[in-house]
Amino acid sequence: MHKSGLDEEIETKLGAARTKLILDKPFLGALVLRLPIVAADPSWCETTDTDMKKLYVNPEYIKQLSVEETQFALAHEALHCALSHFARRMHRVKLRWDMACDFAINPILIEDGLKPPPHIRYLREYAGMTAEEIYPTLIDNENDAEHELGQNNDQGDDEQGEQSDQGEAKDTDSQKLNNQQENDGEEAKGQTGEGKESGDSESGDGTQKEPPPTPNNDEIQNLSAQWQQRLAGAAQQALQAGKLSQSMARLVDHLLQPQLPWRMLLARYMTATAREDYSYARPSSRRGEPAIYPRLRSHMVNIVVALDISGSIATKEIREFLSEVDQIKAQVRAKIVLHACDTEVTDEGPWEFEPWDELKLPIKFKGGGGTRFTPVFDWVEKQEMCPDLLIYFTDADGEFPEQAAIYPVIWLVKGKEPVPWGQRIQLN
Repeated sequence: MHKSGLDEEIETKLGAARTKLILDKPFLGALVLRLPIVAADPSWCETTDTDMKKLYVNPEYIKQLSVEETQFALAHEALHCALSHFARRMHRVKLRWDMACDFAINPILIEDGLKPPPHIRYLREYAGMTAEEIYPTLIDNENDAEHELGQNNDQGDDEQGEQSDQGEAKDTDSQKLNNQQENDGEEAKGQTGEGKESGDSESGDGTQKEPPPTPNNDEIQNLSAQWQQRLAGAAQQALQAGKLSQSMARLVDHLLQPQLPWRMLLARYMTATAREDYSYARPSSRRGEPAIYPRLRSHMVNIVVALDISGSIATKEIREFLSEVDQIKAQVRAKIVLHACDTEVTDEGPWEFEPWDELKLPIKFKGGGGTRFTPVFDWVEKQEMCPDLLIYFTDADGEFPEQAAIYPVIWLVKGKEPVPWGQRIQLN
């Protein structure tokens, strides 16, 4: 038995998995190397876990996995750290937050070509979503937190047995969630430094007998900053080696860009567009004005708001977005022309709202299949409009016009997709 509490067989498998990651997936391999691997007692660690300092493994669980599945398990925990999930939890229920983080991470690793272990938390509909976006859906549908992947694997498993296993896993998640909510207040104290005192709970053979103590807020922020640097360094190394996949490159770009509140940015751009201007009107001879003086003239702004109704954005999110635009337009005297589009602009639109009208969703849209942005810009051109600003609310996953518009365009984006031109504001 080694100091880490792992026997030679497990050490060899873990070593092989890390080596393959370094060679085949250097970005993930570099992150995994930052975490010393320690055996954990099965009483608190059923599979794998991390405290952002170490990677804890249940030896019996690792024995059941192939080397390829072990790669997935190690990369999974390393991404929890790199994405700072520990620091982003805040007031949320711990177990439900952990579930949301798993649902966010696993599609990323599957898309990157790693082989998942059996019965992981995976739902295809959560692909491309952040843990913050997934979390409220688990509140509404906690009994739907099922493990879908096994149904889609061509491994020759008996379908009826697979569905039974998933049902059992679903019940287990729900039971754990109920138990967690009862004890969550006590655990939350640990995050503010009122919980357990720091200290290791290792046995003589190096096995971690008890869960590691919860770090306080200062430690969490320091660890998060460290992992941000490690993320950037690992991405740079993988990029130089030519082994950073497009999906991982998009993820890194999204994580490293400044995360400013989208409402603040949107208000800033709309206010700048609605700047006051000066009028140099001829003086009135009737009033006996002696000279031409510049006068402050209020300028009403014409704004086009376009909604992506391809199905990737929920009606509730559209309403929240329109409510935010409505509050801002009242301050800047903006006239809004609202239109909606999936592959073509909707027949029901457009809708016009004066500065004194409430901007609201006129109808309930039915999501379409694809996404094209060109029809909106073609429609603006046909109307011979030149708006002061066009705001497009979308996930940015679609066909863009080849040429940039001649007027300012803001893409308010839900997700990680880039835009080829215009100003991009991250929604989540």
